[in-house]
Amino acid sequence: MKYFAWASFIVLIIFSFPFSVFISQKAKETLLEYYENTALLVGENLNYQVFRNFVLPVTSRFGSVRLREEEQQELMDQIVRNTIHGFKVDLVNIHAIGQGVIAYSTDPALIGLQTKETIGYKKAVQGDSFSSVTSSRYDLWGLGIEILGGQKKMRTYVPFRALDPFTGQRYTLGIFELIQDVSAEYQSIVKFQYLIFFLSTLIMGLIFVALLLIVHKAEKTIEQRAKEQLELEEQLHQAERLAALGQMVAGVSHEIKNPLGIIRSTAELMSAMPDASEMQKKLSQVINEESNRLNGIVTEFLDFARPQVPNLSKCDLAEILRKNLAFLQPELEKKGIEIHHNLNGRSLRLQADQDLLYRAFLNILINAIQSMSDGGAIRVHVVEDKDHLLTKIEDSGTGISPDNLKQIFNPFYTTKEKGSGLGLSIVGKIIEGHKGSIAIESKEGEGTKVRIQLPRKG
Repeated sequence: MKYFAWASFIVLIIFSFPFSVFISQKAKETLLEYYENTALLVGENLNYQVFRNFVLPVTSRFGSVRLREEEQQELMDQIVRNTIHGFKVDLVNIHAIGQGVIAYSTDPALIGLQTKETIGYKKAVQGDSFSSVTSSRYDLWGLGIEILGGQKKMRTYVPFRALDPFTGQRYTLGIFELIQDVSAEYQSIVKFQYLIFFLSTLIMGLIFVALLLIVHKAEKTIEQRAKEQLELEEQLHQAERLAALGQMVAGVSHEIKNPLGIIRSTAELMSAMPDASEMQKKLSQVINEESNRLNGIVTEFLDFARPQVPNLSKCDLAEILRKNLAFLQPELEKKGIEIHHNLNGRSLRLQADQDLLYRAFLNILINAIQSMSDGGAIRVHVVEDKDHLLTKIEDSGTGISPDNLKQIFNPFYTTKEKGSGLGLSIVGKIIEGHKGSIAIESKEGEGTKVRIQLPRKG
């Protein structure tokens, strides 16, 4: 897309240049055509006026034309100036063909100078009018863009013809040379050409900038989508790995549960035998406690490998939390932890799986208790609105480091010596199964805040 933007900009600039040259060239041609037509019209008028009002009267009076004589020169000057009056003609020269000199000029300093036999002069001698433009400056590198400044003059040659009244034959008496200064008008066109090119370039530049912005936005979108795709692929691979691991754990857990139950029942049986010694009873109790702990770990593995689908029914969140706190009351008293809540007398109805929510909140409260070894406080606060229930559980424990906070929901990640690392992962799945959300904020030494939002209707 970048190549497309740059290529488009270059192509547009290249095409805008001949476009401006074409328009200005047409304008120049129109201008020159106008001045050429004006010059030809003036030439025809001069031909008529000079022949009728000068040649005929002078030849009848003096017998011949002799412009060196002052009287004839003044008469010619009067006729020429009256004829060109009102037309943009800067200079008129009359060339005498036979003598090859300028016989008359509106600029007296040119009278008597030798005629330059230019192409236009030669064509006029042959009876054809001819116009050409002379310039003191040339166009830029021959590209059709002229440099500002300098002079532009149109030089037009018109044959001065006379009519023989006896034979009806036309013959050429001389050549009218008319010079028009078109510099100002021509420079206006050149400036217009520059303006067209500048505006074209500006418009192309704006289009190019717009293309670059689109390209930049497209690049960001593509990068974002590529990043999201990589994240989704990673999540998919992680899910596949966890699915495979879950199947293995489920199989192993089933195999462990049966002999584990036998070990636990045997230990209970040994401790209950009449002839069991104190040492046997103590060892049996240790076996029973470790079996229960191992059974809890295996149960967590099974819950993670095969998460239960919530069985939604009407239940009371306040009642669930009160049961959690009542169950944990002995442990709270043992560690000297105070409980503050706003559950008394409240009924917080919602559609949920009561057993799964009980396990989820129990896990969070146990984590809060385990983070406080020297007493502290736990605050349970529920905020309700029409559609949601927001439960905030805050403790004054040791908190969680930023590195650990990023990974607390990862399966099998734990900082405890005897933990499976599945507790919060299972909690997250339970909350997600209820279409809710869970967020944890924590700072080391300042405690942890858990926010769980659940919809009232599942």
